[in-house]
Amino acid sequence: MSPLANVASPALVGCDFSSAPSRRKPIVLALGALSSECVQLSSLAYFASLAEFSQWLAAPTAWVGAFDLPFGLPRELVQHLGWPLDWLACMHHYASLSRADIRAQFAAFCAARTPGGKFAHRATDRPAGASPSMKWVNPPVAYMLHAGVQLLLQSGVSLPGLHTTTPSLPHDMQRIALEAYPGMLAREVLGRRSYKSDRLAGHTADRLIARKDLITALEDDNTRFGPGLRLKLSHAQRDLLADDARGDRLDAVLCLMQAAWAQQKFEQGDKNYGLPADMDPLEGWIVGA
Repeated sequence: MSPLANVASPALVGCDFSSAPSRRKPIVLALGALSSECVQLSSLAYFASLAEFSQWLAAPTAWVGAFDLPFGLPRELVQHLGWPLDWLACMHHYASLSRADIRAQFAAFCAARTPGGKFAHRATDRPAGASPSMKWVNPPVAYMLHAGVQLLLQSGVSLPGLHTTTPSLPHDMQRIALEAYPGMLAREVLGRRSYKSDRLAGHTADRLIARKDLITALEDDNTRFGPGLRLKLSHAQRDLLADDARGDRLDAVLCLMQAAWAQQKFEQGDKNYGLPADMDPLEGWIVGA
C-alpha cells in the first residue's frame, strides 16, 4: 500500500472500487494533491480485499476522496419497497440484507414495470450518464453500494449532503467522501469510443489509442472541469495508465480529477464541494454531474 505521508493535506483520493476485490482485480486508489490549477498524481495503491481497504479508510489521515460507487438508491424504489426515507436509516437497512435478498426485491420491482422503464433512476444518473444504482448486473452497482457505503460509514468518514460525522474537526483533519463516476469524463472526451476491457481479446490497439487520448485531454485541461484543472503526470505514470488495458488505474485517476474539482470548489467557498444545494438527501449526487 502506498503511503500518503508526502502528499499535501488534505490529500486527494480517486477510487476505482470493486465489491469483490481480488489480487487479479483489486480496488485501485489514485493518490495526489491539488496545487494551484494542477492535480499531481502522487502514487497508486492496490487492495485485494475489502478488509485491507477498510483498514486504509480508517487511518487518521485527512483527504477528500471521490469513489466510483453509488451512495444512494432511487427515491421511487425506496418508497415502493417501504424502506426508511432517511438516508442513514435506509443504508443501515440495506446493509442488513443479503445480496440474494437485494436481487430478489429489485427483480420483483423491475418485473412489475413496463419494458424500457424497468429500473428506477436517481436524479443524478442521467446527467452523469451513470447506470441506475439499483442495477445488480452489468455492472453490479447495487452490490458496490451494499459493500462500499457501509465501509465508509464504519470508518467514520463524512459524506457531504448525506451524512456528516465530525463537523467540529478543522478541514485539514477531515476525511470527505464523494460519489464519483469516471465514465462521465471519459464519455465527454471519447464519445462512444471504448477505452478499456476486462477481456484479453478486448485489449486492442484502438482502446490503447483511446486511453492515450483521454490522458492527453486530462493533461491539456480539456474536460468539463476546465479551464483551471490540469492533470500532471511523469512519463512513467503516463505509460502506466496507458498500458493498463483494464482501465482500472485510469478510472481511479478520473475519480481523482473529480475529487480535485470538488476540493477546488471548497477552496472557492462552496462548503458542499460542488454538490447541488437542492440535491435529494436520500439519493445523493455524483460530484461534477
